[in-house]
Amino acid sequence: MARRQLWSSFALLMLATTLRAQSYGPPKAEWITPIAPFHIADNLYYVGSKDLASYLIVTPAGDILINSSLVSSPPLIEKSIAQLGFHLRDVKILLISHAHFDHDAGSAKLLHLTHAKYMVMDADVPVVESGGRKDFAYPADRYPAVKVDRILHDGDEVRLGNTVLVAHKTPGHTRGCTTWTMRAISGGKPRDVVIVGSWNVNSTFRLVDRPGHPASYPGIASDYQHAFEVLAKLPCDIFLGAHGAYFDMLAKLNRAKSGAGESVWIDPDGYHAAVAEREKAFETELKRQQDAH
Repeated sequence: MARRQLWSSFALLMLATTLRAQSYGPPKAEWITPIAPFHIADNLYYVGSKDLASYLIVTPAGDILINSSLVSSPPLIEKSIAQLGFHLRDVKILLISHAHFDHDAGSAKLLHLTHAKYMVMDADVPVVESGGRKDFAYPADRYPAVKVDRILHDGDEVRLGNTVLVAHKTPGHTRGCTTWTMRAISGGKPRDVVIVGSWNVNSTFRLVDRPGHPASYPGIASDYQHAFEVLAKLPCDIFLGAHGAYFDMLAKLNRAKSGAGESVWIDPDGYHAAVAEREKAFETELKRQQDAH
């Protein structure tokens, strides 16, 4: 009897450990710290927090919002939109960069407030519609499930008013991770905008199949390789991303306030350097996992 109780306790301990491993953990402080919203270029604005990026694209036919962020984020996003002189009720389309709780958990609340159409990349739809339960990495990080109105595919266009966004499937970080591109006027010239979905390999991601330890999902390593091929070929003038840290947002804001203005967002060299650095980090991690015994 004692042995049975010991094994039961051990099983419960292992289950608890596994469940902890399936959660990313609590939100980082910079994810919930407000920051003054700002204009980037043309009809494109930043309405996120100190690091969790949300973007508002204003058109004559209504507005597009990219990233609902955390469950707690909608009030911050709504306040930022209002500070810019716009209205949350004018959002007609909601998009995301990828289906992780720090980018899509606020969607249910925002859709309730706006009645916008929710458009998500095909491979991320099961995660969104299960409220995070089908996330390959963090199924314990649950949030309100939402029905997707339009399932997107690689290369699809999202059009509203005078704006066209192109959805580029850059998988790996999630199966349907999406990098958005659009054109915007800055400095009197049309510019190519790239909003990177994600390129990071999180610490718990398994890139290699091992006996008893399969890859996080089948084909994850080849998905990352494909994503970097796509990212390297995208024309980029204005470099943005799902997190402010991706594009050195805070440092650029300081430069903007010191007189550089909105020209700080034009950073093609920074974009290509960041893609190369993240690809090298991926390759290093892949080799480490391949060489592990």
